[in-house]
Amino acid sequence: MKNKGLLSVLLLLVSLPLLAVETRTANNGNLVMEDIPQIPDTIVQDLNRYQNVRSAPFQSFSQSGDSLYITTRFGDVAQLHRVDKPAGARHQLTFFDEPIGSVQRRPGNDHIAFTMDAGGSENAQIFLFDPKDGSSRLLSDGESRNGAVLWSNQGDRLAFQSTRRNGAANDIWLLEPDKPEAATLLMESGDGSWWGPSDWNSDDSKLLIQQYVSASDSRIYLQAVGAKDKTLLAGSADAPTTNFALAFDSKDKGMFLITDRFGQFQQLAYQAFDGSEAKPITRDIPWDVDGFAISKKGDRAAFIVNQDGFHALYLLDTHSLKYQQVDGLPIGLAGGLQFDEQGKTLGLTLNTAQTPSDSFVLTLGKKPLEYGKLTRWTYSEVGGLDTDKFVQPELVRYESFDERRIPAFVYKPNKQGPHPVVISIHGGPEAQYQPSFSSTFQLWVEKLGVAVIAPNVRGSAGYGKEYLSLDNGFKREDSVKDIGALLDWIATQEDLDSSRVAVFGGSYGGYMVLASSMHYSDRLKAAVDIVGISNFVTFLENTEDYRRDLRRVEYGDERDPEMREFLEKISPSNNVDKINVPMFVIQGQNDPRVPVSEAEQIVAALRNAGKPVWYMNALNEGHGYRKKENRDIYQQAVVLFFQQHLLK
Repeated sequence: MKNKGLLSVLLLLVSLPLLAVETRTANNGNLVMEDIPQIPDTIVQDLNRYQNVRSAPFQSFSQSGDSLYITTRFGDVAQLHRVDKPAGARHQLTFFDEPIGSVQRRPGNDHIAFTMDAGGSENAQIFLFDPKDGSSRLLSDGESRNGAVLWSNQGDRLAFQSTRRNGAANDIWLLEPDKPEAATLLMESGDGSWWGPSDWNSDDSKLLIQQYVSASDSRIYLQAVGAKDKTLLAGSADAPTTNFALAFDSKDKGMFLITDRFGQFQQLAYQAFDGSEAKPITRDIPWDVDGFAISKKGDRAAFIVNQDGFHALYLLDTHSLKYQQVDGLPIGLAGGLQFDEQGKTLGLTLNTAQTPSDSFVLTLGKKPLEYGKLTRWTYSEVGGLDTDKFVQPELVRYESFDERRIPAFVYKPNKQGPHPVVISIHGGPEAQYQPSFSSTFQLWVEKLGVAVIAPNVRGSAGYGKEYLSLDNGFKREDSVKDIGALLDWIATQEDLDSSRVAVFGGSYGGYMVLASSMHYSDRLKAAVDIVGISNFVTFLENTEDYRRDLRRVEYGDERDPEMREFLEKISPSNNVDKINVPMFVIQGQNDPRVPVSEAEQIVAALRNAGKPVWYMNALNEGHGYRKKENRDIYQQAVVLFFQQHLLK
């Protein structure tokens, strides 16, 4: 029962002795801070420029291809803007109090379907926006969780994923924008996995359907519109593999997909619908393919390869299946690939350690593999900072308990050491730290003089399917041991101070912070847990219905007695006697992924044990802080926390 775990938390809270907790609020009462000291004006002033960095990721071409739609923040949250020429002015189009989510331009005109939720709840709704008059109207039901929005080629229908049937199932629906109230159920999910539409065929009679069961099990289906049955194209329950549907080919005779069935990495492949085996395209590239886009004609495509955390861009001739890397891109990350309707240009977002996400356009030649100039369209403000002086990360590999080499990115100050260290642990766990622009890391390096290390512990994506599976189920704490090995490595570095180390992380990374504090308190000075899992059993019982089974595949099924005993044993909330490091817990009240009860129970347990803990909860946020006014105070408080507990 979903509320069973929450009830146990409440019983814990009411059974605790009354403790004197100093509470204050900010941002019209939306940000609640407990036992957090007043932040000195010197910190606010020092951080001001770092907190006024913007970004401008590419979202779509206009119908004519002459303008770009981007998202950027002029006020408190990111909104939709239009840019009409390279380095041109950004014309704000939407003015909502909540940030814009996904953006999909309607084929044939400039109407835009976008998603937006309220207060970080992730119950995203679908809206239709008309840039000519600035009007928008609701297309979804206003209550359910909606996403994976996909326009038909004719622009007369939307396929999308929604929980509107029962609040839990990830079904696929169809609607016509002129009569959204008549939305119809295309595919009913019969399990707890994720389902969504991937591509329409040329006459909009069929859809490629994606099923995601886990990081190592995903399947592709073909379904005709109006039909109940669907045909399995790739993947199976008996022999799980990773398969992601990308697009139909130009003649609807087959599909492009990403799959790991040919080796350790996720390769680009082509599979005909005649029953023949898929053909790997990128067999000679020993890294994951991360992104893909195909032109409207279907004669050319582009894809991204994740090479040890950095991105490379390739062009593909979809008929010969030959590809070529695009030279001259800055070393960093790329995303948001999209061709204009004429197939003459490719829009994308680029991000490096020294430049935030900005929009670029690559001019294409007449032949599929020909390309010309890469033009930067947006120049995001960086608060007056000289980002050329930002520290570039160094990729290192250190040895863990089983002799496995763990990759990590290290940011070091340009000053004499030894430096205090902040270990930043990514979430997921099926994710990967990649060296993107981070004003936060640079702020810590410059203002606090600390080194920042971002490891990709076992279970991280990007290093092959074996590495991805090394922390599953009963092997969960092996990834925590990788942090212990990192502490050992730090002790061998003359310019790093192993006596002053902090851990920092969000979501699953928050669990890793708490678990590291359990096992290595004697080697840590401070810990910052952001929306982290403090007890796997209560987390699985209380996370939203639509994602519970997805998480059970990764963490284990708490309904199994043996697994439940193991999860209780390793959960930080049951081991606060082992946590002897100052803790800062940060949470969003409306978090649907890691419920606020996860933060409340670890804070209560630490306080009951008489251990120091700062607690911050934003009542208008969810899984992380998206509103600038909240992010600013959170970042300032983290700096104060490090000053008081790490640097002394």
